[in-house]
Amino acid sequence: MALFKSGNPALSEKRFRDTILDDVVVSHENAMTVKGTLQKFGFLMIMVLGTSFYSWKEFAEGGNVMPLILIGGFGGLILAIVLAFKKEWSPYLAPAYALLEGLFVGAISAYYSAAFAAKAPNIIINAVGLTLGTAVAMYLLYSFKIIKATEKFKSIIITATTGIAIFYIIVLVMRGFGYDNMTFLHEGSMLGIGFSLFVVAIAALNLILDFDMVEKGTEMGAPKYMEWYGAFGLLVTIVWLYLEILRLLSKLNSRN
Repeated sequence: MALFKSGNPALSEKRFRDTILDDVVVSHENAMTVKGTLQKFGFLMIMVLGTSFYSWKEFAEGGNVMPLILIGGFGGLILAIVLAFKKEWSPYLAPAYALLEGLFVGAISAYYSAAFAAKAPNIIINAVGLTLGTAVAMYLLYSFKIIKATEKFKSIIITATTGIAIFYIIVLVMRGFGYDNMTFLHEGSMLGIGFSLFVVAIAALNLILDFDMVEKGTEMGAPKYMEWYGAFGLLVTIVWLYLEILRLLSKLNSRN
């Protein structure tokens, strides 16, 4: 039985298939489990929260958090690329990635909180609550087979995710050359809100594919360290979902 694809490149079919323990009788302690993956994901989230609070505190005290954003953003990107090729290092690199991602997310969240302190003082709490609620809802929808990760479903989500990634890269390149005509990405126009709703929906549906990939990896007997890799992949999607929800809320509140 082949592993299905995930819209998250960290949880692609090849990543798991290359680690399958063929022709070896593996004890439960040496094989990947769904429970173990979720436990490690929880541990990574605690680490994200820890460094997020540090970045938030630095901003609140008037410190310059731009270095934290750059270190967290680019450092996390580098580790993610390394993890794509060195999955066996995930027990060490996944926690490091979580720490760096926390620096980035905490600083960005602090900026949004300050910018909307008057109009939406609870914007961060609302974003966190909506992210957690969406993640739980997706997990329940997947667990009860209400949404099934069929081949057609996967194909649609993967295509949409790839399109969004390419679009964001194009926007970044355009900004690098001094062109920023995509104002709807930041403004609370109907087009901007519609785009954010679409991206949030795709990010949320990626969780269905991620849950399916972790389950299939468990069924095929992936080695224990793939629990860390699976947790890392879930973290990537959760952080993306949170940032997109935060952006959506900022657009909605900017219309008031």
